[in-house]
Amino acid sequence: MNLTDKPVFSYKDAIGYEPGVTRRDPSPVIRVDDVYYVWYSRTTVGPDGYSASIWTASSPDGHVWTEQGEALPAGCRGAFDEHAVFTPTILVAEGRYYLFYTAVPEPFTNDDGGPDATPTAIGVAVAASPLGPWVRCSDQPVLVPSTDPSRFDSMRVDDTCLVVRDGQYWMYYKGRPCGLSATHTRMGLAIAPTPTGPYVKRPENALVDGGHEVCCWPHGSGVAALFCSVGPASNTLQYSEDGIHFHVVADCVPPSVPGPFRADHFQDGMGPGITWGISMKHSDWPHLVRFDCNLAAE
Repeated sequence: MNLTDKPVFSYKDAIGYEPGVTRRDPSPVIRVDDVYYVWYSRTTVGPDGYSASIWTASSPDGHVWTEQGEALPAGCRGAFDEHAVFTPTILVAEGRYYLFYTAVPEPFTNDDGGPDATPTAIGVAVAASPLGPWVRCSDQPVLVPSTDPSRFDSMRVDDTCLVVRDGQYWMYYKGRPCGLSATHTRMGLAIAPTPTGPYVKRPENALVDGGHEVCCWPHGSGVAALFCSVGPASNTLQYSEDGIHFHVVADCVPPSVPGPFRADHFQDGMGPGITWGISMKHSDWPHLVRFDCNLAAE
């Protein structure tokens, strides 16, 4: 697809509505030995993900999904991820599987999305198989909020997405500043020489003003991204030839928290774009749907 064409999305249930169970914030989808896998936040406390742990599901065809159980629980007492782990993303590298996640400590408050919310951090676990067992790579996060309260990510770092580019690991993430609500979310970038870091934030940050979810993928020789209805960049498809300077190529209403099937398999080089993935459907108990789209690279 030429990225200036109008993006088109269609939907069907993947793991359907279940009263009393929230499934949300899916990772990108990967395929291993002809089986597809996705990770997501799951909780029975309520519709948000702030009490969740990370679960996984598998599918033989990308349409019919079977929940496989909990992949990663909340951390131990006193850990940076003691309260909850949620909003996962996946990276396949060096023959292993890396599960990145957003973490919050105890005590925790979301402040109804307000300025007094507990800061978040990004953790990572590793496994030799998509079904685990998952082992935390460190008792410390790999990405934390800025110590400068004026920075765009001084309250939250969250919702990461990995692209392998120029032999390095590019972590796109959303940030939020101290004292402001989620409507002030912006997208940033940190880059590392290895999957577990150290991740160094780019001086150009923030890259894009807006978007409450991060969905980036290698597209041709550049990087494409979808932005939902938050901020000046809301409801757009954007592209960057260098992976840093993004511009709008089309208006659209993207899937909610999309996790595309990564046909690039996290390989460096020309990107094939995306044609489908798993996203979230909002309700009193959010659940997972499959989306199909026309965003393959020419």
